[in-house]
Amino acid sequence: MSDILTRKLRRWAKFDDQDRAALDRLTMVTRPVVRGQHLIREGDDPTHVFLILEGWAQRYKILPDGKRQIVAFLMPGDLCDTHVFILEKMDHSISMMSEGQVVSIPANDMLAIIENHPRVAQALWWCTLVDEGILREWLVNIGAREAYSRIAHLFCELYIRAGAVAREGNGDFFMPLTQTDVGEALGLTSVHVNRTIRALKRSGLVDAAKNRLLMLDFEGLKDAARFDSAYLHARLVPLGS
Repeated sequence: MSDILTRKLRRWAKFDDQDRAALDRLTMVTRPVVRGQHLIREGDDPTHVFLILEGWAQRYKILPDGKRQIVAFLMPGDLCDTHVFILEKMDHSISMMSEGQVVSIPANDMLAIIENHPRVAQALWWCTLVDEGILREWLVNIGAREAYSRIAHLFCELYIRAGAVAREGNGDFFMPLTQTDVGEALGLTSVHVNRTIRALKRSGLVDAAKNRLLMLDFEGLKDAARFDSAYLHARLVPLGS
C-alpha cells in the first residue's frame, strides 16, 4: 500500500522515474495507528503532513458546548493538507476512525518534492482543488438537500472515492462510519440517520453490515441524490501527456 499516493497522483500527472522514486522515498517510513488515535489536534503546531495509507480518518471541530462537527472523511491516498505546515496553529483536529497505517512527512521533505518535481507539485495542486470541491459540495449537501438525498449523496461520494484508489468499488466497500458519525457530518440526529438509512434499504438502494456498505443499486442511489461526480474531477488528462 506504500505506493498508494503514486497511484492516486499518476491519474493526473505523467511521472518519470525520478518523480516516482521521490514519491517512494516520501512514503517509506510508515507507522500503525488505532481507532480513535489523534494524528493532530486543534491548537497544535503542524510540522508534518500526514498521508493515510490504510484506514479512515476524520477532520472535525468541537464547539464550546461540546458538540462535534465532522468536516471531512479521509481515506487511503488522502493527504491531510499538503501545505498545512505553513500555518502557525491547527484550526481543527484529525483522528482515526479505524486502525490503519499512516506516513508522517516532515515539512522540509514535502517542500523539497514540490520544489524539485514540478509534475508532482502540479498533481498535489490537483489534490488541493479536489479537497476544496468536496468541501463546497458538502456545504451544498447540508444546506440544500433533504435527509434522504443528503445521505444518499454522501454514500455516492464515498463509494467513488474508495474505488478510485483503494481497489474497491465492486459494490461492497469498507466504510467504518457509525450513524453518529454520519449525523455529525451531515447535521442530522442519530435517530434521523437511522430512519433514513432504513428507508434507503427499503428502497433497495443499499445494505449495510459492520464497517461495510453494499451498493445494491448505485444508479438508483445517484438518482435519489441527484449526484453529479464532476466536483471530484476524476477525469483529467494527465499533465505532460
